Amino acid sequence: MEFVTGMVRDLWGRYKGDADQLGQGRGKELSGTANQAPDMIKTYGPIHSEAVVSLAAIQSGLCLSGSKDRSVALYDYHNHRLEDKWTGHEREVTKVCYGRNCGGLFSASRDKSVRMWHRGSPSPVQTFTGHDLVVTALDLSNDNLLLCTGSRDNTVRLWDVEKGECLLENNIHRNLVTDVKFIPQLSSLVQTGEDKQVRIFETKNLLVTHTFPKKQYIQMCCDVSKDGNYCLTCSNGFGGNGCEATLYDLRTMSIVHEYKGHREAIESCIFLPFNGQNLIATASRDCSVRIWDRDTKECVADTSISGSGPLTSLICYDDSSICVSSFHMGIFQLQLSLANGTLWPVARF
Repeated sequence: MEFVTGMVRDLWGRYKGDADQLGQGRGKELSGTANQAPDMIKTYGPIHSEAVVSLAAIQSGLCLSGSKDRSVALYDYHNHRLEDKWTGHEREVTKVCYGRNCGGLFSASRDKSVRMWHRGSPSPVQTFTGHDLVVTALDLSNDNLLLCTGSRDNTVRLWDVEKGECLLENNIHRNLVTDVKFIPQLSSLVQTGEDKQVRIFETKNLLVTHTFPKKQYIQMCCDVSKDGNYCLTCSNGFGGNGCEATLYDLRTMSIVHEYKGHREAIESCIFLPFNGQNLIATASRDCSVRIWDRDTKECVADTSISGSGPLTSLICYDDSSICVSSFHMGIFQLQLSLANGTLWPVARF
């Protein structure tokens, strides 16, 4: 399921310095063979000069991204136009997220800070400082009043978004945080870490209310279903050992399923927002994206992107468009067809 990469690499180098021409819609059509699906891949000048490490969903057609080049970008992948770009972090960006209610775009960084940006304003409107090491986790409560962050300094913190003040902090020995997610309809959040644990916190006091049995490998990231009933995490690993996603029932506090098939660590896992379809997606360092039936554990579609390097982050919208970020080839827009079980790249930027 590999598509032609020689031309892709050539075009990537040719356009690498041409981000200023993104708005001119200068796309090139390339031949591809991913899953034998429609095979026209349009390539646009890259919006980042280094690895893209995190994506956040806003609305269909818009992709928020953070990169090792220290920048945060908002890109319209329907019209292939760079909407906005922010710089200001002193070191690499590690995570991004979006607040629908507050209109804020948030970025975490290796410079130990989190910054809040607004569209049309080049300077941050709020800065959250206090962590002692790189900030590795970032999420907003549904009402956007609270920001949760996690760091390799072993702490999880809750912040007042408007004031930029730290409200609560929990420091757990060896808890090098990898991800956090608020649980909808509950005053709780899920946290994963390099100690291989998955924890549930009560947001009122930031105390741990439940710890799931320790996994065999580092837990890389997590997601929570819209109804708040399920949590999904994914695992580090190599050669097919580990490299699985795990589904937890948050009502019974039990493991439901494990999804195995990737050959290298899974960097990102998400619940897909399709009504009537219980699907999840995973992206791995093995350069592949897989779509799974949540309940049967069947892999219903997949695609491999040769030459991309590790795939780092996933977002998806109701129109079945999926974006995945990579180390070496920017961001890919994928299209999923459940009718014939195909997943294929349609554009790269």
